[in-house]
Amino acid sequence: MTQRINGSKTSHSLRDQIDLELLEALLEPEDATYPWNLADEQSEDYFAQLEQQFQLEDVLDEELAERSQAFYNRLDTLWYNNNLNSQYYKCNTKTSVLSNLQKNLQASFAANVPQDWIAAIAQKATEIFHSGQSKGEQLVQCVQSVLPNWETDDLLVMARPFAYAMRSGTPQNVNSVVENVDNREWTNLSEIEKAKVSLAVAYHALGELKSIEEEA
Repeated sequence: MTQRINGSKTSHSLRDQIDLELLEALLEPEDATYPWNLADEQSEDYFAQLEQQFQLEDVLDEELAERSQAFYNRLDTLWYNNNLNSQYYKCNTKTSVLSNLQKNLQASFAANVPQDWIAAIAQKATEIFHSGQSKGEQLVQCVQSVLPNWETDDLLVMARPFAYAMRSGTPQNVNSVVENVDNREWTNLSEIEKAKVSLAVAYHALGELKSIEEEA
């Protein structure tokens, strides 16, 4: 019986202690985090400051968004201009290289080879110089630009001496090839003679391009 009474007293005492702590928390004079008494004059100041803070954050977020957009727009503009300038530079450089190459080939072969053939070989050589193809394949493509009816395998056989010279670094004497048709009309040459001379022009063109690249 005594234990039951003591247990009841302990239970009431614990409950009273909890009630007192809750009441003390509710009656605490000034809460720094939130004004529980909405009728208090300070509550209005609190909410006014809070609203200003939210408005300021909105302004900052909006300004940040605008500046971010302006920043990315600026990046886009810089990238576009840089890309445009790069393409313009490459285009001008390629045009300049082709023009100089055509002049050099004209000076060397104009007396024996038609100008339109020289221009076509120079154009093709400039296009495929960085193609990654073998030297023989590059020579053949240059010649096929003026002799499209020739089979690739046949031209590869004829191009072997020039391709070997390009790979080994041993200069090939193109003058000997040209001298064989010297003082003869181009229209009177055989198709094989035209192919040999065209290969000599292509060999010279690719060599010129390599020299230009090494000097750059």
